[in-house]
Amino acid sequence: MIRALTGYSTRHPWKVIVLWVVLGVALSALTPSLISRVTQNQTGEFLPRSYDSAAALQIAQERFGVDPDATTVTVLVARSDGRALGADDQKRIEAEAAKLAQRRVVMPREDDLPEFLVQDRSQTPLVAPAMTAPDRSFALLSVQLLGNPVDPGVQGVYRAFRDAARTQFTEAGMRTGFTGSLADTVDTTDAHKTAATVGSALVMGFIVLLNVLVFRSVLAAVLPLIAVAMIGGVAGGAVAGAAMLTGRKLDAGTPGLINVVLLGIGIDYLLFLLFRFREHLRARPEQNAREAAAQVSGRVGTAITSAALTIVAAFATLGLATFGQFRSLGPAIAVAVLVMLLGSLTLLPALLAAAGRKMFWPSKSLRHEPPAGRAARFGALVARRPLAMLTASVALLAALAAGLVGIRMDYGRADTGDRTPAAATAAEISRALPAGVSDPTSVLVAATDGRALAADRLDDLAKALSRVDGVGQVAPIVLNADHRAARIDLYTTADPQSRQARDLASGPIRAAVAGHTPAGTTAHVGGTAAIFADISTAVDHDLRIVFPVAAALIALILLLLLRSLLAPVVLMLAVGLGFAATLGAATLLFQHALGKPGVAFTLPLVLFLFVVALGTDYNILITDRIREEMQRPGPARAAVARAVQHTTPAIATAGLVLAGSFATLATTPGSEQVAFAMALGIMLSALVLSLVLVPALAALLGRAIWWPVRPRPATAGHPQHRATEPAPQPDRVTTY
Repeated sequence: MIRALTGYSTRHPWKVIVLWVVLGVALSALTPSLISRVTQNQTGEFLPRSYDSAAALQIAQERFGVDPDATTVTVLVARSDGRALGADDQKRIEAEAAKLAQRRVVMPREDDLPEFLVQDRSQTPLVAPAMTAPDRSFALLSVQLLGNPVDPGVQGVYRAFRDAARTQFTEAGMRTGFTGSLADTVDTTDAHKTAATVGSALVMGFIVLLNVLVFRSVLAAVLPLIAVAMIGGVAGGAVAGAAMLTGRKLDAGTPGLINVVLLGIGIDYLLFLLFRFREHLRARPEQNAREAAAQVSGRVGTAITSAALTIVAAFATLGLATFGQFRSLGPAIAVAVLVMLLGSLTLLPALLAAAGRKMFWPSKSLRHEPPAGRAARFGALVARRPLAMLTASVALLAALAAGLVGIRMDYGRADTGDRTPAAATAAEISRALPAGVSDPTSVLVAATDGRALAADRLDDLAKALSRVDGVGQVAPIVLNADHRAARIDLYTTADPQSRQARDLASGPIRAAVAGHTPAGTTAHVGGTAAIFADISTAVDHDLRIVFPVAAALIALILLLLLRSLLAPVVLMLAVGLGFAATLGAATLLFQHALGKPGVAFTLPLVLFLFVVALGTDYNILITDRIREEMQRPGPARAAVARAVQHTTPAIATAGLVLAGSFATLATTPGSEQVAFAMALGIMLSALVLSLVLVPALAALLGRAIWWPVRPRPATAGHPQHRATEPAPQPDRVTTY
């Protein structure tokens, strides 16, 4: 199957290239619109209904008409002169709010895409008075906008509304402030816009410069980005289409993560092909370039397929998770990687066949064998002193893994460290009102006995909640239209995003609800703090399931690829140590050194999948090459030296590219931990595990590493020996 795809692509390269270009351009244009239709805003929607906060959210939606796509912005309105609000001021605020509630906000257009490709987010916001500070220093308005806070269209609508409201209240002698998740997201995005643009440009420039330095070729430097962009456009459309067909909802951050993954692994796979293609052409200068492309693509395609399937298998296990954000992320990345695999077996071989030796123009390196270089000396060192290299690499990884001592999970919203206008407004509100005013914890009560609810029936519950230490204020009981459900909002003294608020919601508040829920009713605790408390429980449950299943699937793929029982064990132990070292380093930096509450709760799972799955790519490449070299005559250690020599440039370059891709996440607010850990994990996987630890073990174990089926060295006249390049001579060692 693999050789059939690569063979067809190298025989008909232009047909394959044109097909991918057409699909890539078309789906790249459609994907943003499609993705916006399959993303959801409410984090609580990702929890199963068996969780208390999810049950509360369901009551809010079904009984109170809460739109799951709605996001709330809190507007602070105060006199410009700083004086307390009077009765006339209050009336003026209410009148201006009524005007805003009747004004349709038109989504600004910031691109040249046709209208049918852009989902129009224009809307009339729901504006209502919320409360007034006890000292009457300000009044609060509640504004509901529909759409995901990370949707550029929704952000544009918010900016237009914010500017209109600010102008309107300024003319009335008032000043305004805006806070809430959408306001904070927009302020942070605007603050980091330049950094994000510069960061992305630097990474693209880094990839191009690195390829220029490695291949000394313009085409080989630019081609990876163009090819991956085409495949990525198709992959994005495939992910959105699969989500629409299956009815799955994606988290708003999933598309961005997919783009980073595809950029990294796509360029990795193309680099694997380019290095092997150049090596093949040097060894056989007389061979037709298309024939060489077919042979190389078929050979490397096997390793690429195994590497890609490892990633697919690892992320597919997230389908077993109970937390919906994980359950949708896994299949989405799996689909995207499958598309990238298809592109790697068709588009990339077609590009090699079409370009031929011109791929490396204007470099003249194909005409001669370069002298022995650092890669050859490094391979010889690993083969000559495997025990010392193994000990050094294990010591480094163990030292980093020691950082896991005392690790804590942080389930709060990441602190970007920015003093945004939204954060300043929230701080001003908290000085006069409980911190939870802008994001209350809510108790949702539903009648189960068929009787209508009355406020006096819930008085005992409300009084019990008011006595809970940490609840600053209890809002009046609100009944729905048919009096079959009620909502009691609690304004906690703790920041709703903090650990204290989560502990309060999941502990004393739920205990008070359980002890004072009236007979014939059911009550559930909802809100941001309660949702994240339940997410922590769900994530802990999922970690215990996903880790062993993913490890078992990866081990099975390695077993089938390597046809050995011992080699997969060696690789799994290596990547396991790499994962522990990476997570330990992140804990050392962020929790112990920088004093963060802990590491992001998603980091262990995502890091395990990415570092284990993506890092295994490099292990597959090196072990596959070690096996190939051990099938040639000569000592096993010489085979390891040759394998390290030939793969070091490819793995080192690919690792730098992939780490650089993940480093771009650092420009996304709140993603600093993920960016650091992913970049470090990939570098450890590429430079320490794949190029030192695994080859050193192979050198120590020799051909026994392939037990129980050891590769037999081919004789000089055997076809297997003739199929590989001549063994390098001591004074003429091929290096890259």
